Amino acid sequence: MLRSDIPFWHRKTLSEMSWPEWEALCDGCGQCCRHRLEDADTGAIYPTTVSCQLLNTHTCQCSDYANRHATVPDCIQLTVEKVAEARWLPETCAYRRIAEGKGLAWWHPLVSGDPQTVHEAGVSVQGELTSERNLPAGAELKDYMEESEWT
Repeated sequence: MLRSDIPFWHRKTLSEMSWPEWEALCDGCGQCCRHRLEDADTGAIYPTTVSCQLLNTHTCQCSDYANRHATVPDCIQLTVEKVAEARWLPETCAYRRIAEGKGLAWWHPLVSGDPQTVHEAGVSVQGELTSERNLPAGAELKDYMEESEWT
């Protein structure tokens, strides 16, 4: 088999990937767009059931990806360095999996050829989150922590 016949995620590290390859690694799960809270004392990360205002909670895609920083200035742009430091990235995240040498899961669109398998496998946030745009005035994120994290 020629080296060029081997998929890029098998033959390249994250730092070796081109921008289009980097972008293609995103599995469309929407987990990056979930708001989280961090305990200042322990550093524990608590997911909420609230998403960024730009996340389409049905498709799990950003509704304005190209201009997202204009609307959400603190939107995180994942980099190789941030992937290594981001404890909040789920174990299913393609960037994390590649960084850890695990490869892509069967449901990843680059493997399955179908962008719906990420949802079918249950690893996306599809239908699980409420957009921050829909929260009542004065709502606090701590009131939207996932129930499983409270116990």
